[in-house]
This record gives sequence, structure tokens and C-alpha cells, in this order.
Amino acid sequence: MIVELKREDFKLCKNLLNRQSHLEPISVINGTNPGRVFVDHEQKPTSGIVWLGNNDGFIFIGNAQNDKFNQALNPFIDQFIVEEAGKVNLHYMEAIGNKRAWNATLKQVFHMREHSNWNQRVYTLKNYEYLEKNEPNIDPDYKITQINKDIFKSHIVNLDYLKEKILESWQSLDDFCDNGIGFCMIADKEIASMCFSNFVAGNVHCIAIETLKKYEGNKLAQKVAHAFVKECFRQKKLPYWDCMEENEASIAVAERVGFKPYFQYIGFDISLSSQ
Repeated sequence: MIVELKREDFKLCKNLLNRQSHLEPISVINGTNPGRVFVDHEQKPTSGIVWLGNNDGFIFIGNAQNDKFNQALNPFIDQFIVEEAGKVNLHYMEAIGNKRAWNATLKQVFHMREHSNWNQRVYTLKNYEYLEKNEPNIDPDYKITQINKDIFKSHIVNLDYLKEKILESWQSLDDFCDNGIGFCMIADKEIASMCFSNFVAGNVHCIAIETLKKYEGNKLAQKVAHAFVKECFRQKKLPYWDCMEENEASIAVAERVGFKPYFQYIGFDISLSSQ
């Protein structure tokens, strides 16, 4: 049987986390970022799933060889997750193991479902690795602005888009302003590029970065990433960059700023259609 934990009971799962791995489930279990947690036992969990609040992944934590839990996964998906995922228009689940042992388990458990997999890279950056010399000079028409409470009172034309992106992984804008770091590049009262913390665990800030298509090719992502990194170091925080292995543009920006590889992992796209 798989049950959902109340938010105040997430702490019961702290010992299930691989703290040398993914940041996101730590941030959810700590209560910093929104998410849902499902486990094999509501008082003494040994295996579980962290459904990230931005619907960007189901992270499997704890014992990957828990037969009772693993045997309950497909019925649980069919009888509960499918309906809940449908409410947010999800037809696939991105399944990720918090420990390498989960890779074989996920393949075995979901082998009857339509699925595919991809490779992901994680980078971190320490202040002595930072390549400030690579910060680009850009057109002065672009202005860099910190994402704080003031910007949400401004008349930026696509401000709602920024709010939407932040609220994918934060309970509220105030919550982000109190706990996150962020910057954006603005041109003609429009946000052209943004870089902000989408998950935070302790002093580690996971980066979400995006440039609007019509502004690509102007090195805005590099510029806003440099601003983010500098502010992290000013606040004694550690920036954390997570991207798909095939996303060459994202990797190029990270490495140009000085980020170094931390670890790699496999993700699985699992169909939520009936087996």
C-alpha cells in the first residue's frame, strides 16, 4: 500500500534521501518548495516518491529493493496518479531515481508501460572556479534587474510570464523573494531573459534559466547567469545547474561561466496510460 504524507510529516523521509544527489527532493522534504510525498508506511517509511510541485519529476527515494512498494507502484499509478496528473494535463511521468539502484528497479517495474529515457547532467560552481573574465559585454539597451518585490509592482509587459514561471516551483512570490535569488534582462519594458532559484536546499540554489526566443543569440543567458552567480557568492550560496545532456546551449553557458560537473543521472519518461 502507498499512502500520501501530510506536509508536516515530510520530515519522516529525511533519512531516505541521498544528499549527494538531487537537490529537488531535499527542498520538498525540507518544506522550502512545494511538492507531494507518497510512501510505503505513514509512520516508518522506507521507500517513497517525491512529486515535485512544478510537475517536473517524480523522484524515487529510499530502498529501491522494497518488493511490496515496487509491486504496488503500477496499481497506485493507475488508481491514483493518473487522475491527479490529469488535473494538470500530465500524460507521462518523469521518473528519476535518487540513488543509482533505482534505475534497474524503474526499468523492471515499468517495463510493460510505454517509456523512454534520457541523460541529465548536474553542475555546481565554487567561487574559486568562477570565470568572471568570460562575462560578456552586451548592448546597453538591455538592462539587468534583480527579481524582487519591486519588480512585481512594475509595468513590464510580460510580467505575468515571470510570475507564472516562479510560481511553478514556489508557494508564492513572497516566498520566492524571501528565499530565492533571481535576475532578468529587460529590453523595451519586456523581460528578455531570466535566471532564478527554482529549488533551494540549505545554501544550494538550483538554477532555472530561460531566454525568450526572439532575444536568443545576444548572450543574454550568459549575462544573467553571471549576475545570479555573483549574488550567490555574495550571499555565500552554492549555485547548482541541472540540464539535459542533449541541451548543448545550456551546457555551453554553464561551462562558460565556470560550472564543473557534479554528477549525472538517468530519467525515464513513463506513460500514464493503462498497461
